[in-house]
Amino acid sequence: MTEQKLLIANRGEIACRVIRSAKALGIPTVAVYSEADAESQHVKAADEAFLIGPSKAAESYLDAEKVLRVAKENGVTLVHPGYGFLSENTDFSDACAAAGITFIGPTAEVIKAMGDKQRSRHLAIKAGVPVQPAAENVTAEDPEALINAARVVGYPLLVKASAGGGGIGLKPVHSPADLVEAVAATQRMAERAFGDGTVFLEKLIESARHIEVQVFGFGNGEAVHLFERDCSIQRRYQKVLEESPAPNVPSDVLAHMAEAAVNLAKLCRYDGAGTVEFLYDDKSKSYFFLEMNTRIQVEHPVTEAVTGVDLVEAQIRHALGEGVEAELTQQSIQRNGHAIEARLYAESPEKKFMPAPGLIEALEMPQVEGVRIDGGFVAGDRITPFYDPMIMKIIAHGKDRAEAVSRLQKALTELKISGLKTNRQFLLRVLAEPAYLEAKVHTRFIDEHSESLFAVAAEQPA
Repeated sequence: MTEQKLLIANRGEIACRVIRSAKALGIPTVAVYSEADAESQHVKAADEAFLIGPSKAAESYLDAEKVLRVAKENGVTLVHPGYGFLSENTDFSDACAAAGITFIGPTAEVIKAMGDKQRSRHLAIKAGVPVQPAAENVTAEDPEALINAARVVGYPLLVKASAGGGGIGLKPVHSPADLVEAVAATQRMAERAFGDGTVFLEKLIESARHIEVQVFGFGNGEAVHLFERDCSIQRRYQKVLEESPAPNVPSDVLAHMAEAAVNLAKLCRYDGAGTVEFLYDDKSKSYFFLEMNTRIQVEHPVTEAVTGVDLVEAQIRHALGEGVEAELTQQSIQRNGHAIEARLYAESPEKKFMPAPGLIEALEMPQVEGVRIDGGFVAGDRITPFYDPMIMKIIAHGKDRAEAVSRLQKALTELKISGLKTNRQFLLRVLAEPAYLEAKVHTRFIDEHSESLFAVAAEQPA
């Protein structure tokens, strides 16, 4: 058998996370890093590490040619892209394949299909997955046709960029007066960000729940699910807290949602770990397809906590052809207890969650039963302005939701971090909000409870 070597085309906590699973499998690891990350923990954790460019992501982590050059020159056989950066880049996936290197993820064709929101809608429809009413390929250049299309969809609606993800390119519209400018703005933004200005309109569910199903496909038309995660607590379409099981959702609805996600994964012959995302309307008890993410998710530890499945290890072993499907059967996947993940950021919640980079002068991790911490920083490290300012993820597991909440609160309270602003106190306020404790969650939760959530000044540097 060929000796394996795995390169992580990423940084921070997810790079450290992948390295842990690779080392547990006895696979040597290769890190790549920018000038800003020369002393980073993922660089120190890997067996080998190589500088690939300046601090700007476009000149380092997003430069597929540089990453691939390191892989080819150092005997790399596997590349794990993590999330973000090159994780859904079809050119990079194809280049890895052309070089005889296994890209840990689905095929480039599946990535491309799911990366186009309109195309993914068509696949969802073919798989029998419910979708929202929509008007495709609209443009601000034809205002009359645009207004007529919007009338058919119905207000309120969402203007969505066909390309991209991560909440980028979404604009809610509540009346015809705002429609043309919203579409024009989204077209401009999408063209700049993704090189594709195609947009479409979709019916908007206000105060929806955001629920996603973790799937694992075997590339042969077979797939399984590992239950769902509720990711409704968000700011600017970015997730803040995630949990499993999704609270206060009928079990039959969750079962149908999981079945729909698996059907979609089977239809596109999905390969590896992926997530099918849905919007759920509490009022009608209906759910609708949102998108599919063709990579590991930031919140994957929530699923790992309740199922006991190491998703990253499964990704690597499946890529090596080790017959994971014989072990990862639907019957064998069981859920135990409740888990909640909080994302700790260097940011100022009271300033619209503006990033607050700086030096971590002191960092003392909490020691709480049932709590796991995925991080990529220690005291003395610096959160730079070049990348996402997430410091760590704190995952609490308990026998039920109340215990998971209590353990997460305890962990956040005991966490000692100084030298820079964080959202720690904000997270504690969300976890103490009566509506959250009653699981009355939805995507506008933070806006709806802003008075109490922002009543206390954000945590200041010590």
